Amino acid sequence: MLKDHPKGLIVAFFANMGERFGFYTMYAIFVLFIQAKYGFDAADTSMFWGIFLGAVYFFPLIGGFLADRFLGYGKSISLGLIILFIGYTLLAIPTSMDGGLTLIISGLAVITIGTGLFKGNLQALVGNLYDEAKFSKNRDVAFNIFYMGINIGAVFAPTAAEAISNWVLKSKGFFYDAAIPAMAHKLLGGDTSVTSSLTASMDSQLQFGASVNQTNSFDSLTAFSNSYINAIGESYHYAFGIASISLIVSMAIFWAFRKYYRHADLTERQKAKSAEYRDKMIELSPKETRNRFVALGMVFLVVIFFWLAFHQNSVGLNFFARDYTVNSVGKYTNVFFNLFTLLSILFFFIGVFYAAKKGSSTKARIIGAIVGLVFGGFLFYKTYTFGDTNPITPPKFHQFNSFFIVAFTPLIVAFFTWLRAKGVEPSAPKKIGLGMLITGIGLLVMVVASVSLIGFSPKEINELRAPQDVLVSPYWLISTYFVFTIAELFLSPMGISFVSKVSPPKYKGLMQGGWFAATAIGNYALGYFAIFWSSIPLWAYWSILVVFCILSSVFIFSVLRRLEAVSR
Repeated sequence: MLKDHPKGLIVAFFANMGERFGFYTMYAIFVLFIQAKYGFDAADTSMFWGIFLGAVYFFPLIGGFLADRFLGYGKSISLGLIILFIGYTLLAIPTSMDGGLTLIISGLAVITIGTGLFKGNLQALVGNLYDEAKFSKNRDVAFNIFYMGINIGAVFAPTAAEAISNWVLKSKGFFYDAAIPAMAHKLLGGDTSVTSSLTASMDSQLQFGASVNQTNSFDSLTAFSNSYINAIGESYHYAFGIASISLIVSMAIFWAFRKYYRHADLTERQKAKSAEYRDKMIELSPKETRNRFVALGMVFLVVIFFWLAFHQNSVGLNFFARDYTVNSVGKYTNVFFNLFTLLSILFFFIGVFYAAKKGSSTKARIIGAIVGLVFGGFLFYKTYTFGDTNPITPPKFHQFNSFFIVAFTPLIVAFFTWLRAKGVEPSAPKKIGLGMLITGIGLLVMVVASVSLIGFSPKEINELRAPQDVLVSPYWLISTYFVFTIAELFLSPMGISFVSKVSPPKYKGLMQGGWFAATAIGNYALGYFAIFWSSIPLWAYWSILVVFCILSSVFIFSVLRRLEAVSR
């Protein structure tokens, strides 16, 4: 898969992987953290998170401008990594439940600035690697591979966040219970209707504390509520600390292997000052530049609605996992929630593939068979050790999208390569249109999943966890994440590749920032759209998003010829 690609792609791949591991560690738990610690309702939490996501994806526009005009790509990326490290460190500082919000906001602001300098400019640098004629035909595949790096980091993030959080809770004699924070905040606010349920939860926590030699005692439900909220808040703070460590890894990789991308670390302004590159500069006419800006604007418009739908994984889908999905599963379903068994499934099939592949050497067949046997055996043993009932937490659902991307990117790349060999590979704009249709299908899964929950909308249950007898199977969310993954592989890396190819040379960093600015608008819209979460039935909430996806797809296909003409 890496044949005919420059080595600089691998450096960008791993630098991005470390940074994204940190980001998705925070991504998996932040809305749960802000609600658990500060008692925000769904609408306020989504608005808070939407503003941050909007800002964090808007600032690459400014970062791209600074790189194009003043700093260059490499310096912008390096400065961004340093600033990101500071931001995640601020989030990791523990504070009590009645304080620290200013520190949290400061950390998010710093992360926003760091991401603005890092993210779009790294993509612009990758695009520059493929400006060479010998590599240009592999640009789309390159961004598929680059995108997989994002998700290798992301696939481990939820497990890391959960492990740290659970470790801290256990050290204080508690275990994770999704229902407690909302009830605790209601009690502290004077709502006594939750007293009986909260008392039962307190008794369970006390029994658990005794079983791990942490003897807790509380003279009132108020004392228990304060103690649990402070404990779960601290557990999330420590999980944010993992992100700081991952930034150090990204810095080390990016700085140590600069020789592999140095030749691509030049803006058009820097090329103009270099005798070696001055003659290789591409000048576009004002009309050509305008046509490219218009084409990019059309794609950016569609991207807004994709990310509004897709990033429901941080709000609507996250809330659905917490409030409407069972919190324990049997041993065979737990295979998918345990990262080690999930990865074992992947490596088992990889081993079987190479063992059975026609044309493979004897050595490759033997290695494949050994890999298949080792991971198949581990999968069998690990499954056997699982209990009949295994707890699951909302952050674990975030690993599915990233896992599916890692698992299916080679298949998607092979599929597109096969189509290209036959001369029928869809253009990047057509892939984007198909991606929007597939996103709509993923949301339809949630519409069907929500039909059984009529009468139990968030407003009707007062934003508490739904009754046990109406909770749905986790396979609804897993299926949605699977369909979303296919949509993302059709749309996101293809969109980034399209921007890289079509951007006027003088504005590469700025246009990569434009891609993220469109993402920012979609993310900012999350906060406003989440108002519907507590005011309409769940099936209607998802249905509105389905309509947005269909209309976006219709639009992209209506201007397809114009987009394809510009990208030739």
